[in-house]
Amino acid sequence: MLNFGEILETVNMVREEHFDVRTITLGLNLLGSIRETAEKTADAVYDHICRTAGGIVKVAEDLELKYGIPIVNKRISITPASFLTQNFQGKEIVLAKALDKASKEVGVDFLGGWTALVHKSMTAADRSFLESIPEVLASTDRLCSSVNVGSTRAGINMDAVKLMGEVVKKTAYLTRESDSYGCAKLVAFCNAVEDNPFMAGAFHGTGEGDAVVNVGVSGPGVVYKAVKEHPEANVTDLAEIIKKTAFKITRVGQLVAKDAAAALGAEFGIVDLSLAPTPVVGDSVGRILEEMGLETVGGHGTTACLAVLNDAVKKGGTMASSHVGGLSGAFIPVSEDEGMIAAAEKGTLTLSKLEAMTAVCSVGIDMVAVPGDTSAETVSAIIADEAAIGMVNNKTTAVRIIPVEGKTVGEKAVFGGLLGEAPIMAVTNSSAKKFIDRGGRIPAPIHGNKN
Repeated sequence: MLNFGEILETVNMVREEHFDVRTITLGLNLLGSIRETAEKTADAVYDHICRTAGGIVKVAEDLELKYGIPIVNKRISITPASFLTQNFQGKEIVLAKALDKASKEVGVDFLGGWTALVHKSMTAADRSFLESIPEVLASTDRLCSSVNVGSTRAGINMDAVKLMGEVVKKTAYLTRESDSYGCAKLVAFCNAVEDNPFMAGAFHGTGEGDAVVNVGVSGPGVVYKAVKEHPEANVTDLAEIIKKTAFKITRVGQLVAKDAAAALGAEFGIVDLSLAPTPVVGDSVGRILEEMGLETVGGHGTTACLAVLNDAVKKGGTMASSHVGGLSGAFIPVSEDEGMIAAAEKGTLTLSKLEAMTAVCSVGIDMVAVPGDTSAETVSAIIADEAAIGMVNNKTTAVRIIPVEGKTVGEKAVFGGLLGEAPIMAVTNSSAKKFIDRGGRIPAPIHGNKN
């Protein structure tokens, strides 16, 4: 338990440093809800979610009152939906609408798990599922989608990568009236994890139990203040300061996660240590990097600073929780981070720099808006580049990119809320069409075969 001094410290973190529990995510196994038709499966899934997750919002609100800590999002993740739709190709939308209806009934912010795992190959049903994604994201409000296109063990499925470029472009077009917002709910992964509580990439893995609570904590503002209070510290001491701060943040997450799991009759899964920023001033990962000594995030030295931050957060947080998982690092979503937005508008933060930062941080090209005339092949090539970094370095990487229909460099895409707004960033004017059209599978690296 927290002692009195730690409680007062936590209160100050909430009041002054934007500390919160970013999400309580209840993962649900829906394999038992598969029936002989799309309609019957959809009904069974709806009933299961409403019965099992009906109390999640009330539980979160009670915990907010109990501990005085904001719990910003209440979410659900489910078994990869492509497993549920194998027997009714072309009717995936029936299940999608039932999932969206259930999410609204129980009152969660998002439901993740419109997911396919195609890192090695695709069945005909998988292809049909991927092709359903644009319509699903355009016709639902709270459903989030993810596709795992590669892994260190399997390599990268370039047929899936090519299709994902087309899926992203079609999603952008179908949601063009809202600055192609559908793409903000769609992510392509390499080495996707089964216990991620954050959207849009959350899904409930097949190795998980029937119902599992995973919690994401967030404290960029807390870390920023800790760094700011030590302007003369060398890098070694700065890393220690960040580690101690991450420890405090994570202890609170562990406390909330265990209580939430007990109240919901679920297992406690993991605490995700990821520093998740918001567009609010004072809650930015970018500003932490600048406080560490950069003039502007995106300049030379950014990748090194991010490596120090990410490593220290992991080390400090791991000591504070019995189970750490998910993505657990520093997020760099451009539209959701006030410091990143400013750097992108200056031109200091570019796509190329974000790709380099991916090698040392939690995810990668995240909530990046690009011109609407960016080709499907270019989107696929960006996904392939990020997947290659993940595959070779045995880490999770991801792409959440938004080709904003009708807009170009110099304009903004506005999503609102935690998703913020994104300046349209330039892409390199060089075609990768011939490479993407080759298809096939990029072989796994030699160190992927560890047996």
